[in-house]
Amino acid sequence: MKQLDWPPHHAVAHLPGSLPMGGVVPMTPVHAFAHTPEALRWGAQPGLQPRRQDLDLDGLLGFVIDQVVTDEEADAIVQASEVMGYRDEAPGIATPPGMRMNKSVHWMADDAMLQTMFERIAHLLPPDMHGDPLYPGFSHRLNMYRYDDNDVFNLHTDGSWPGYSLSDDRQHMLQWDDGFHSGLTMLLYLNGPADGVQGGNTRLFKPNGSWVDVSPVKGSALFFRHGFGSDSVRHIGCLVQGAVSKYVARINVMFQR
Repeated sequence: MKQLDWPPHHAVAHLPGSLPMGGVVPMTPVHAFAHTPEALRWGAQPGLQPRRQDLDLDGLLGFVIDQVVTDEEADAIVQASEVMGYRDEAPGIATPPGMRMNKSVHWMADDAMLQTMFERIAHLLPPDMHGDPLYPGFSHRLNMYRYDDNDVFNLHTDGSWPGYSLSDDRQHMLQWDDGFHSGLTMLLYLNGPADGVQGGNTRLFKPNGSWVDVSPVKGSALFFRHGFGSDSVRHIGCLVQGAVSKYVARINVMFQR
């Protein structure tokens, strides 16, 4: 992986952060770069041809879109996250002891990356969620996870989130107003078994308790309904073993009320 140059970064918010085995770190940072890194200023990629494959979840919504980002773009996100620095605690997330057994970093990305990514796949996303139209852009807050040897994210349902963006002076994380809500989790896979990761499937559960396993493929993304309704998808980030860590970014797909 080519080593890239990165601008300075700083905290734009501090939130209580839950630890994997219980306990809270009061001032866990959410980061941003001082300016948009060149490696995250993305342009058109004619070689990418995203395709959607729907998953059979017995009526629950879940699908995979491949070729969302290039290998080089995926590597840049991984490097950016490592520059920010992974921690045991996750800011603004409350999980019971033993559920989230991985490392986390949250940071604010720019339109130069996120809007380009959105426009590549917007035609493959649901145009509405229970009548609420798709918002033409992702929330800017990336919740990133690194799974090292023996890390796992045990059975859970993702919560619904507000949207977030960065203030014009890049000093503060701003929460969007109540006219917006997230409806889908987008798990952007930044590496996978082809890159040496052992394990690390995402296991999605059907209402009857059976499941579908999705293997992480670098540059692809898994989408599923979240929140705490009856149509939300319970899932597991399966165990990773070995020397190669798994990297994934959770991005929230937003809808307007």
